[in-house]
This record gives sequence, C-alpha cells and structure tokens, in this order.
Amino acid sequence: MSQFAALTIGVPFPCSAKAIVTGLRSLLRFLQLEGLIDRDLALAVPSVAKWRLASLVKALDASSVARLLDSCDQGTAVGRRDFAILLLLSRLGLRIGEVAALRLEDLHWRAGEIVVRAKGSRRERLPLPVDVGEAIVGWLRDGRPDCEGRFVLTRARAPHEGLHPSSLNGVVHRACQRAGLPEVGPHRLRHTAATQMLRAGSSLREVGQVLRHRDTEVTSIYAKVDRLALVTVVQAWPRAAA
Repeated sequence: MSQFAALTIGVPFPCSAKAIVTGLRSLLRFLQLEGLIDRDLALAVPSVAKWRLASLVKALDASSVARLLDSCDQGTAVGRRDFAILLLLSRLGLRIGEVAALRLEDLHWRAGEIVVRAKGSRRERLPLPVDVGEAIVGWLRDGRPDCEGRFVLTRARAPHEGLHPSSLNGVVHRACQRAGLPEVGPHRLRHTAATQMLRAGSSLREVGQVLRHRDTEVTSIYAKVDRLALVTVVQAWPRAAA
C-alpha cells in the first residue's frame, strides 16, 4: 500500500474521465509488471462513454468579438491584415487553412463573392459581406507588400510569402491578449459565426451551407445554442405499439 501511495503522491488529478481511466489502466499494468498484483486488472476498468455531437458549442459573444476587432491597430499594415483575418474567421466561419489558401483570383468583386478552397480540393463560392470586403481592400491597398506571390494574406516583412495556418493561430492568440480575453483558437470564431447567423434568424440549413458541411448532422449541433432552433431537428415521440 505504501508503494501505491508513493506512485500517486504529487500526481495532479486529470481534467477528464478519459484521462483518469487511461492513467488507472497504466498504473494497474505497472503494478502487474512489478509483481504487486497477480493479474491484469486493467481489463476490468470500463471505458468512458462518449456520444457523438454531445458537447455544447462554445462561441464568443458579440462584445468579445468587437473587442478582438478593436484590438487591431488599423493604422499599421499588420493591424489591417489581422483585422481582415479576424473578420474572415468570425463573419464567414472559414477554417484557418481556407484563410491561408485564399488567393487574389479568388476575390470576385463585381459578383460580390469569394471562392473558398475547401477540404478535398473543393472550391465553393460564398457571398462576400461588405465589411469583410472593405477589410480585405484596406489590407491590399495600404498593407500588403508589392510581391509576386498570389496569396491574399502574406507576411508584412520579407520574405513576403503566404501565411502558414500556425501563423493565423498566432494572430488570434495575440488579439485575445490585446483584448484582455481568455485565449481561444480560430475554430472558436467559426463556431461564433454559426451562432451569430442562427441568432440573426438563419436556418440550420443556411448555416450548414455557409460552413460547407457535407453532413447535416454536423450542423445540428448548433441547434443547442438556441431553443427555437431545436424545433427544426426535434423528432416526434414514438407511439407505443398497439
């Protein structure tokens, strides 16, 4: 018993049931290898149930998004670029890879559309909101360096290559720090875009189209953010068999 205590002293408690189960199984296997127990008790530890789409969507509220955007100094090239990035993430719900892949020829100004280079080499058109378009124009005219590259979003300093998705993570994290908000990732802004569309009256189908979900079941998770939206996915209670 004293050896067991020595193994566990100073070990922090895991933050999830799954981590607890994994740690307990490892401990039991170690005890068996050391000869402290005579059988593999790890097999007796049950798995943690995990249901698909069971978690709640975490999104930022409107005031937090405004603080993120206001933290960008639009008097500088980097500030104008970061402002455009945050709008693409929070207004259109683009993934960081899609933002990084955006090219000059993907902007169709006359049609008011933007071509998104999505997963699986798909290219899909989305309406380009006025505020997002104005932010991109501000970066292209008064920020983006004169270079041969075709990426819309580039490094402000040489070499003027396109931004890597990891760099976009850094843009969001630094904006959180400037705004005095807990650090979140770019995907939280994708959830935020979906949530704001729902609260503005968009249907789940429309949200799925903007986010480019292939499976409507994936979009249904956003129904949890609004009780009224649950009406569109609720199923009738099955009647008892006669």
